[in-house]
Amino acid sequence: MSANSRLTVAVHALAWVGLYQSRGFEVATSEQIADSANTNPVVIRRLLGELRTAGLVHAQRGAGAGWMLSRELAAITLLDVYEAIGSGPLFGMHRAEPNPECVVGAGIQPALGGVYDRLDRTVRAELARTTVADVLNDTLSPH
Repeated sequence: MSANSRLTVAVHALAWVGLYQSRGFEVATSEQIADSANTNPVVIRRLLGELRTAGLVHAQRGAGAGWMLSRELAAITLLDVYEAIGSGPLFGMHRAEPNPECVVGAGIQPALGGVYDRLDRTVRAELARTTVADVLNDTLSPH
């Protein structure tokens, strides 16, 4: 099993666009953002499309086409990004129903369901407290 990096790449893209715009550039291309994230521009375009649907970015078409923030980075929480890209639950249950004749199989999902719900609420609260501007500031600070 591998970790889902969509949230990380989406935050990376927003932070990059925000920094780029703060340096006086109007629009950023998906190719520029992809170069920073070391991924394919198609991946960036798909994520930016989801962020656009959520109202976090907008696209300029025609000459000088590219992406721009729809709000300041300080007004975009990581929860906004998380919800925009449809990340879904942090943890899922079995792909196939466990054996209901087994004592563990019959009770494991209800037992874990409450734990997963509490974890989801905790993660969402933390994501809501953190803005993309916070992430960019931490990124740019000397480590």
